[in-house]
Amino acid sequence: MNKTVYFDNNATTQVAPEVREAMMPFFGELYGNPSSMHAFGGQVAKHVEKAREQVAAFFNCQPDEVYFTSCATESDNTAIRGAADWFGKDMKMVTTAVEHPAVLQPARRLKALGHTVVELPVNHVGQFDLDQLRAELKGTKNALVSVMWANNETGTVFPVREAAEIAKECGATFHTDAVQVAGKVPIDMQTVPADLLAVSGHKFHAPKGIGALFVRRGTKIKPFLLGGHQESGRRAGTENVPYIVGLAKACELAMQNYEAEARQIAALRDKLQAGILATCPNVRVNGDLDHRLPNTLNVSFEYIEGEAIAYHLSDEGICISTGSACASGSLDPSHVIRAMGVPFIAVHGSIRFSLSRYNTMEEVDYVLEKLPPIIKNLRDLSPFGPDKGPTTYQ
Repeated sequence: MNKTVYFDNNATTQVAPEVREAMMPFFGELYGNPSSMHAFGGQVAKHVEKAREQVAAFFNCQPDEVYFTSCATESDNTAIRGAADWFGKDMKMVTTAVEHPAVLQPARRLKALGHTVVELPVNHVGQFDLDQLRAELKGTKNALVSVMWANNETGTVFPVREAAEIAKECGATFHTDAVQVAGKVPIDMQTVPADLLAVSGHKFHAPKGIGALFVRRGTKIKPFLLGGHQESGRRAGTENVPYIVGLAKACELAMQNYEAEARQIAALRDKLQAGILATCPNVRVNGDLDHRLPNTLNVSFEYIEGEAIAYHLSDEGICISTGSACASGSLDPSHVIRAMGVPFIAVHGSIRFSLSRYNTMEEVDYVLEKLPPIIKNLRDLSPFGPDKGPTTYQ
């Protein structure tokens, strides 16, 4: 196989051809500034508002609840820091130990500034305790809850609707990082009572550099970016029109194919998982197998390093990840895998496969052909293993 086999779609996705086509006019003749007073800019503004309506349909919300950003990291920071600025010094934030760094780092910054921040632990499949969430919120006046909809490393889907309902019962503001569910499962803001929700276009076949933040009517947050009137004063800066239009098109495409696409991708994932378990000894699947995204498979190979597996697969044209793309370059084991209590002999050997609509059974077969000998060779070179005597770890 001469082409690249790309199984790293939780890091970024291929831009859909239909999305590229929708964007092109705004790199050419429709280049006006949508905030301009003249008709040339005004015609562009109409496309921005149409895109807002399309994204609102994707969220099942009102168009005035959609705000365009540069990415989900900006959306998450806007939600968290905007809520903290509104509440003031006596805010309490409750989140989980397995959130994306775009949530954990702002949370820890708030803690350093004097806010109370609680990171809920997770169990061995990566789920947190709803009763513990309720207990942390009991009697709290100004509270922000931030719980991701699905984990970017394991694909574990959290009970976001139930968590949001608990937050509402306790008078807390609820934010969810929905980056990994966008385009994979429907997002319905009429049934999930979240106040704030973040997505990023490049995770579901729109380009990098565009995101959105849902802000429910009546939710109190202060702007993160200042300097202009754009986005109803919520987010200053000239609108990135081509990318806004591209995000809207990606939303439209996702809504057309949710169920069929999820079945197609889950079939690929399940074949890959079964093949790995059948051909590679001393391997474990990480995450909640009953509640996970259709496209994500995270596995730990005991006694070897995930980075070594990734490098050897890359030599065969296969792209995978050892965790979050935002943590690449770090040799520390994933904070998600550690939080789940994966044994030391396996925690460093964790890798993630994440698929998309553009992957095929032929590609799964190719990975299952190349992966087992790589695992065997690395195990042969490793000084550790069940057949190499007792091992003591410090």
